[in-house]
Amino acid sequence: MTNSPSDNPDAELLLATHCAHCSVVLEGLSQLVKEGLIGHLAITNIVARPERAQELNVRSVPWTRLGPFMLEGQHSPDELRKWAQRANSIEGMSEYIAEELKQGHLNKLIKILNNAPQQLRAVIPLLEDEDTEMQVRIGIDAILESIENKADLARLIPDFSRLASHKNPRIRTDVGYYLALTDSPEAIPVLKKLLEDESEEIREIAREGLERLAEAKA
Repeated sequence: MTNSPSDNPDAELLLATHCAHCSVVLEGLSQLVKEGLIGHLAITNIVARPERAQELNVRSVPWTRLGPFMLEGQHSPDELRKWAQRANSIEGMSEYIAEELKQGHLNKLIKILNNAPQQLRAVIPLLEDEDTEMQVRIGIDAILESIENKADLARLIPDFSRLASHKNPRIRTDVGYYLALTDSPEAIPVLKKLLEDESEEIREIAREGLERLAEAKA
């Protein structure tokens, strides 16, 4: 995928004077700016300007924000190029979420997705893929449970509705639970449909979801 110039992300790099790995990241990002894959690069030396690190709660460098992605530690020029090229795609965010969850960075993702709920649709391809690892699925559970603004979750109801007919009962089970988390009456028809599922477990989850939505409405 090739981004148009207007789609190319901005980037920010925090580095330190005596950081052994910062120069590699700086060189890689600078090359992407020259090529036009990055539109703007902001650089802060946290030795001279520690307040920026404090503002972002950054404790080690190099630290890079590349579009929606926050990358910690050293990343090769090829890795930086990959993230720059995928910064404006659902596929890119899906891959980022999966990798961060595998590395145990759940709290980091919870903060990112609460602050940028428009990126939540990136969990849908991971939910739909039967090969998604259990560690990632458990992480998605925690992410969706953590979303403070239920209206942001409700925007996923059309996707959940589609997955409610998935052939894999595990995916239908997850969707039944997520629908209840939305606290939205728009989820009721989908949950009622799941009341007719062949799986008793899914029917029970649908019943519990409808009860939750009734309580939320009361």
